[in-house]
Amino acid sequence: MSDEIEYTGETVTTVATIAAPWSRQITLQTVAHESGLRTMRMRIKEGRARFTIIDLDPPTAKALVDILAPWAEGG
Repeated sequence: MSDEIEYTGETVTTVATIAAPWSRQITLQTVAHESGLRTMRMRIKEGRARFTIIDLDPPTAKALVDILAPWAEGG
């Protein structure tokens, strides 16, 4: 059984998979929607069957990076 979920009208490309603490896995995917909308999908897998899926538009992804990058560097 695959963890991938495909929807009609979108093309999904996996960019990276990150092993996170407490047996979680984060998968980042670019999603090209038929309408022309482009999003970054962040899929957080917890255990075998629990997922949290968030689609981010470019401004939201940039805001997230602006917060996470300084924090990760100790600031």
